Amino acid sequence: MEIFALFVGLLFLPIALRLCRAFGFYAVVGECEAQVFTLFGKVLGVLDEPGLQIPVARFGPRAFLVPFFGKRHRVSTALRQHYSRSQMVNSEEGTPMGVGIWYEMAVSDPVAYLFVNANPEGSLQANVASSTISTLSNLEMEEMLENRHSLSRTVRSAVSPLSEKWGYRLGSVYIRKVAFTDRSMVENITEKVVKRLVQVTSAMKQDGENRVGLIKSQTAKKVSQKLAEASAARPAVVGATLNEIGQLDEEILQAVLDVMETEKLLESEVRVEVLPQGSSMLVQVGT
Repeated sequence: MEIFALFVGLLFLPIALRLCRAFGFYAVVGECEAQVFTLFGKVLGVLDEPGLQIPVARFGPRAFLVPFFGKRHRVSTALRQHYSRSQMVNSEEGTPMGVGIWYEMAVSDPVAYLFVNANPEGSLQANVASSTISTLSNLEMEEMLENRHSLSRTVRSAVSPLSEKWGYRLGSVYIRKVAFTDRSMVENITEKVVKRLVQVTSAMKQDGENRVGLIKSQTAKKVSQKLAEASAARPAVVGATLNEIGQLDEEILQAVLDVMETEKLLESEVRVEVLPQGSSMLVQVGT
């Protein structure tokens, strides 16, 4: 009997809980969720705290009339992201540009989100797109490409007041991409950039060669100066050394001079004829 009662209890408990929730005895509010209760076309109240909630404790006995004469709206308050691609703007130079803008949004006022605007999300997207176009149109191309952070803050400050009226809280806004839409213009710019890179590369190469040549010429000049100084100092050093040798021993001096004379003759590569000592050939040649 006890097992049968337990089985019946387990079977009818979910049904009983579902009936209690349907008749408004309790409500379960999820994370990042708000539940708006309306009665006879008017807002009765909002439950936005996650967990098990008792509507009667918050709204009084009228909460029991909501399942019959009212409605419960579930609204997600989670942070969402949206990216609008290729918003067309024209620069000050008349160049057509495609702009991509990314932004975050979350419902901050569930009542305003439900009843102030019939399509708040679509209206917010249109408002962000129009504010982006009005902010970036007729700007210089350089400013449009380089100052995206400040322009993003300008778009956010322009959109936030109206989005709050619609129950939205606008988070970060960032202009992620600014691109050229004319294909021929992209090709022309690419060609100019390539030519400019070639010019800069050749100029850098020529400047490097000029610097290397200058360094080589300066180095050669310094080396020649040092060699000239060494050549000029050599006779004095050699002469002083020979004087010292002559003062010590004249025979050694004479031998050194003979060696130096022989070295000079060998370096000159002249033809040398060696005659035996005491030969009379010179006398015969002279006669």
